[in-house]
Amino acid sequence: MHISACHVHFPVHMTSRYHKEEWDFNNLRKWGRESERETAKNCFYPIYIEGDKIVHFGDVCDEGFHPKHANARCKGSRQIAVYPVDAQGVERKWRYARNTVVHIQHLLKVHTTSSGEIQIHKAKAEKQFKTVWYDPAYIAGDYGTKWLTDLGLKLKEDLYPKSIFTVMDSIYAVSDQSALVTDYFAGSGTTGHAVINLNRDDGGDRRFILVEMANYFDTVLLPRIKKVTFAHEWKDGKPKRMATEEEAERSPRIVKYIRLESYEDALNNIDFEEQVGQEVMKFDDYLLQYMLKWETRKSETLLNVDKLARPFRYMLHIHEDGQTREKVVDITETFNYLLGLHVARRRAVYDDNRRYLVYRGRIDHRQIAVIWRDTEGWTKEDLERDKKFVAEQKLTEGVDEVFVNGDSFIPRAKALEPLFKARMFAEVQV
Repeated sequence: MHISACHVHFPVHMTSRYHKEEWDFNNLRKWGRESERETAKNCFYPIYIEGDKIVHFGDVCDEGFHPKHANARCKGSRQIAVYPVDAQGVERKWRYARNTVVHIQHLLKVHTTSSGEIQIHKAKAEKQFKTVWYDPAYIAGDYGTKWLTDLGLKLKEDLYPKSIFTVMDSIYAVSDQSALVTDYFAGSGTTGHAVINLNRDDGGDRRFILVEMANYFDTVLLPRIKKVTFAHEWKDGKPKRMATEEEAERSPRIVKYIRLESYEDALNNIDFEEQVGQEVMKFDDYLLQYMLKWETRKSETLLNVDKLARPFRYMLHIHEDGQTREKVVDITETFNYLLGLHVARRRAVYDDNRRYLVYRGRIDHRQIAVIWRDTEGWTKEDLERDKKFVAEQKLTEGVDEVFVNGDSFIPRAKALEPLFKARMFAEVQV
């Protein structure tokens, strides 16, 4: 398996599942039985507002502090402190403790009563999902196909995108804010779009994995994810407005897409010692295994370890759009997956015109560094310079194991080629 991977960075923009004006709100201040301050002292604290925005949450009030009113203007500031005190002056409590209220801030709004009292209201976001969903927002034509049209994407007749709101509500109903959402039949990419929107709604850190094999991955799915990452609202293929700084904080910073080498690509990259009819390979699994073992035993085409000396130019014969052509593949990412490396950091550093691609991560409890560089034609002097540069840049500092491609004088470094080949062909346990 070879992998072609690409890291794409975009500025981003936030959206809301429903406008706040459409939400049901009620007072964050408790009332009725067991609503008094004494029943939960950590639920009595000020919420500071400025205009119609919540600025921050104050600390829990000392027991000896008793505000006279629900609202108190801060001296030398335009801010107002809002306390859970009712119209009769009774000290009550907020429905959320000080250490948890920050998690539902996106559901809060400032409300001013007819008498001029400023209150804090909370949206009723939790609801019991019913068996039958009949909201007009679930209409696929209006909130599925039209979305893609606004994005400027052309659809084929056999692609039926779901309503974005159907998928958002489905994910919201069964997961939390840190969920990993996987869609093995990604289609037009509605699931990824829905996860991005939900994170923008509530500040969650949900992630998504989409899998698709049809050619509309390139024409619809990938362009859609790029565009909705860049901006939420689109019309005629153009963003309606750019993201604010706050909106950008709640949106993806990176999208990685990976292409797996196909079965046909693997066959296209096999060299035979003799001209044995390649058609035979397509019909009999036993013959295929025999030929891979014997007729290609001297071939390095499936994984040419010599070519790993120039890892950033590793090429395979890839069949696309009815043609087979040589294309560069991401051999470094392939090795990470074969190694089972949980990547924590990926960085490129340069020694003049020499490029180093360095991965840092872990396998179980071990800290690992993988260093790639173009070593083709290197001399002993080049290897000494390489050793010195790695030490100066501290590329291996604090790790338990170091893997490098090609020859190396780097202390503790292991050549990755034997391990790469062994795991490529399942000769050792991964």
